[in-house]
Amino acid sequence: MKVIVVKNYEELSQMAADLVAQEMQAKDEIVLGLATGSTPEGMYSILVKMYQEGKLDFSKVKSFNLDDYLGLEEDNDQSYRYFMNKHLFSKVNIKRENTFVPPAMTKDPEKSGLEYDQKILEAGGIDLQILGIGINGHIGFNEPGPAFVGPTHKIDLSEETIKANSRFFEKIEDVPKQAITMGMKSILNARKIILIANGQSKADAIYKTIKGPISPEVPSSILQLHQNLTIIIDEEAAKKLE
Repeated sequence: MKVIVVKNYEELSQMAADLVAQEMQAKDEIVLGLATGSTPEGMYSILVKMYQEGKLDFSKVKSFNLDDYLGLEEDNDQSYRYFMNKHLFSKVNIKRENTFVPPAMTKDPEKSGLEYDQKILEAGGIDLQILGIGINGHIGFNEPGPAFVGPTHKIDLSEETIKANSRFFEKIEDVPKQAITMGMKSILNARKIILIANGQSKADAIYKTIKGPISPEVPSSILQLHQNLTIIIDEEAAKKLE
């Protein structure tokens, strides 16, 4: 595990984008695991700029997103397909057929989850997985619970997550109560992982991720087992590590 503490969100976004760019330049047909949420927005913005400057080529890239809300159509402005189109896919030369998001409108999440995992395997596995982290230590939408879940699966969102995500909706009642998320197996099978976090609200989760016992009550703690993990955090998120 490599922990990098930077001054602020701007430095965090730049460093994360630089690391992603290095991996893309080293391997044309890279398979990226992508995250949504406010934290990676800055990173995506920088990657788009690098593409516009001719430094990056997405034409052979494949991507697999971590998760999406169950029951949201792709054109809903809160769906994660919509988020990815807005912040990255529509601004670079990635092929639509090479971008995958867990199926939010599935009637059979268990079957769809296994099919999603199979697509990852058929693509050769994820070379680089980008992760954010929730204030309760969730990664993807893997919420605290009695056990780690391996495959892509349906999850009931915790009250903490619903409250935290309500800032993206008009009112808290509009936040979906369930999601479909990549499970721990696909996340841990990624060859490299970069976790990014900023702000004091993430400090407790970051401390437990790095220093705490491995427990499904803090899903991110399982990342301690990964052989090639880089955590990039700003000074606020690093406060409890001092």
